[in-house]
Amino acid sequence: MSMSRPGIRTVTLGCKVNQYETEYVREGLLSAGYVDAAKGQPADLCIVNTCTVTQSGDAKSRQTIRQLARRNPDARIIVMGCYATRAPDEVSQLPGVVEVVTDKRELPDLLGRHGVVDIPTGVSGLADRHRAYLKVQDGCLLRCSFCIIPKVRPQMYSRPMEEIIDEASRLIARGFRELVLTGIHLGHYGVDFNRGKPKRDWIRLSHLVRSIAQLPGDFRIRISSIEATEVTHELIDVLSECSDKVCPHLHISMQSGSDAVLRRMRRRWGSERFIDRCRLLKQTLDLPAITTDIIVGFPGETENEFMETCLVVREVGFSKIHIFPFSARRGTPAAKMEGQISPQEKQARGRRLVEVEQEMLLDYFDKLKGKKLQVLFESLSKDESRLVGTSCRYATVEVPTNEFPGAIDDVLGSLCTVRAGEVVDDRIRATHMPAANL
Repeated sequence: MSMSRPGIRTVTLGCKVNQYETEYVREGLLSAGYVDAAKGQPADLCIVNTCTVTQSGDAKSRQTIRQLARRNPDARIIVMGCYATRAPDEVSQLPGVVEVVTDKRELPDLLGRHGVVDIPTGVSGLADRHRAYLKVQDGCLLRCSFCIIPKVRPQMYSRPMEEIIDEASRLIARGFRELVLTGIHLGHYGVDFNRGKPKRDWIRLSHLVRSIAQLPGDFRIRISSIEATEVTHELIDVLSECSDKVCPHLHISMQSGSDAVLRRMRRRWGSERFIDRCRLLKQTLDLPAITTDIIVGFPGETENEFMETCLVVREVGFSKIHIFPFSARRGTPAAKMEGQISPQEKQARGRRLVEVEQEMLLDYFDKLKGKKLQVLFESLSKDESRLVGTSCRYATVEVPTNEFPGAIDDVLGSLCTVRAGEVVDDRIRATHMPAANL
């Protein structure tokens, strides 16, 4: 009687880079004879990819590991990710943990220790997803006063362009219709290649995006989070010239609209420069979606400084904001700053900013009415009467299923053109535009 193959279970917390790296490990282990553990069945090996951006990330990571240990009592648990790097001794004491990976550059070695002969150079997809994350860069050289990530991912590294193009080609061939380019500091792609070279020979993110956009196939590219200083003329030109392949959407991390707060954060630009970059983007592209991150309740943030942020939000007209109450990270300058804001006040400012965000979202969606949108359909509504997807402009879109002939399963995971209509519950209700009518 043959022995059953060992089962694995993976859990990912945090960013798109983590999700990519988890899939990299999973696919490697599957190639070595492991199988995904069935739902409800205990696994032999668990992989946990952790996050340490906030205190809640640390707590969630510990909770996840303990739950896995209870539900998979005989499993060996391997922990990787930023929390594992920051607090390896703490992680190693958690139940079931047999190995702590403190450096993501060690992942090929990890796979080798578990029987993987042909170490993968990338991924072939992401389990249960219709879009694929494509990691192109790692590491951050910035020293923002609130951020712990440069201490746990300090090594700047850009993947060779040829390797990325090969991986993108595989993902497109596998049927993925959206490639999300991601990295720890995505806008610094190529910086490590360019040292000592004349500027005319530099490789930057704009070159990579253009090269991927030239690949054949029915797909689109979405650029993950970048800094305002990296919204260059060259990058905007690529978004404009390759508009059939590159989504008119940039996530530009702002953190605050107050120049005084930005200085305390050690950010590299002021609010005017940020606004100028967004203005240039809007002048060049047709109704681009601009999304951002904002920290509320940074140490010393006054009511006036918070209101300055709200004013910049209105001036830029973000379509979505990821709002984070400030979380003090041990080992960062911000954790030691005077004027720490109470949790209650941080929550109150977060709620006020949500109200402003909703205004901006509805205003932006209103401008999209009557516009053609390219949508990647990913799921069905709860009552299965509508297909739900994400538009090229990062708006959630719903279309009645009865507008699509044939099997709905054939539509899921595909790119379709719709015409935007009314907004209901922060979603755009749209009508399908068959190819014959375009």
